Amino acid sequence: MSARKTAHGAESRAWQRMLSGRRLDLLDPSPLDVEIADIAHGLARVARWNGQTTGAHIFSVAQHTLLVETVLRHEMPNVDQRMRLAALLHDAPEYVIGDMISPFKAVLAGNYKAVEMRLLGAIHIRFGLPPVLPEEITQAIKAADRGAAYLEATELAGFSAAEAKRLFGKDPGLSDGVRRDYLTPWTAARAEKQFLERFGAVFA
Repeated sequence: MSARKTAHGAESRAWQRMLSGRRLDLLDPSPLDVEIADIAHGLARVARWNGQTTGAHIFSVAQHTLLVETVLRHEMPNVDQRMRLAALLHDAPEYVIGDMISPFKAVLAGNYKAVEMRLLGAIHIRFGLPPVLPEEITQAIKAADRGAAYLEATELAGFSAAEAKRLFGKDPGLSDGVRRDYLTPWTAARAEKQFLERFGAVFA
């Protein structure tokens, strides 16, 4: 396991202990230490928008990833199963490092991105995806992510439609029923359960 020395010479750990018992090293993450139950549990308890959303519960990263995968399927009805899996896992590193809002990511610049990409590469390998996705898949998932962000911004985070359009692009045009379900913040237990169920459906 990787470690660094503090200013006082003590060893500081660079790994996170998971409820499964795994110890995931942030500096050199191994796919063997990645468990989907840990991902689901963590993402269901990480808040999007730094918690600045309406509703009785946080809007979790787990619920966000399900929304992104839904937007992707809406925009690309014939999208294959591996791309749906990649969409579901696109924010999976946040089960370890949390959800940094975009302005803070810009302040941290390359350091945050390097850690995030190492973790995502290990997660991809663990579930049979290439460590780095083809660019066209990455761009399709990013487009779906922006569509989900537009909906979250306007319906949960207090953004005007004009502001959200400028920052995230257009409304993806989901049906009212789908919007109502996916944009009503769930309990952590429901978000974890539904994330695991969707994972089971796309990982085969």
